[in-house]
Amino acid sequence: MAIDEGAWYDRLLKPVEKTVMAPARRWVTARARGQVLEIGAGTGANMPYYDADVSLTLNDINPRMLDRARRRAADLGREVRFHVGSGAELPFDDASFDTVLSTFVLCGFHDDRRGLVEMLRVLKPGGTLLLADHIRSTNRALYAVQWLLERVTGPLFDEHWLRRPSDHLRDLDVDVVATERHRAGAVEYVHATKRA
Repeated sequence: MAIDEGAWYDRLLKPVEKTVMAPARRWVTARARGQVLEIGAGTGANMPYYDADVSLTLNDINPRMLDRARRRAADLGREVRFHVGSGAELPFDDASFDTVLSTFVLCGFHDDRRGLVEMLRVLKPGGTLLLADHIRSTNRALYAVQWLLERVTGPLFDEHWLRRPSDHLRDLDVDVVATERHRAGAVEYVHATKRA
């Protein structure tokens, strides 16, 4: 019997969904407008939080995760476009989307800066970049745990705990509108605008 990766993933995250993930999902999706591209959409957990008037395109590298997202879209009665592929090599034309969004995804990119550059490539000038990710904590004890986790999950799974993707935004063609840190500084929300 095949394992339903999407169901397994959702169960794995259930303990932190209400306290960590859901607040981040609400924060970023509330700011999404127009044609929205979500990078690393996984099982579509952000879908219930989007306004009804946004046009959604969900991208994920794992087709089985997107299968679960398709079922979720059908259950919600949402019309959504799905694309299987890497968020670091998107097939979309330059300046295709009004909003590009990712939640808890850049931590899993081999090169998070490259991922941001690709997101900005497909974002229209004046468009909105929205991020939520776990980052290095401002709490010393939690940082020590993250440091240890990084030693294992970085090499094995390309899952990184000590990065802060927003650090790259200083060097990119964006203006940061808002940032918030939560959960002992270990989770960051970012709202940025691509310069026109």
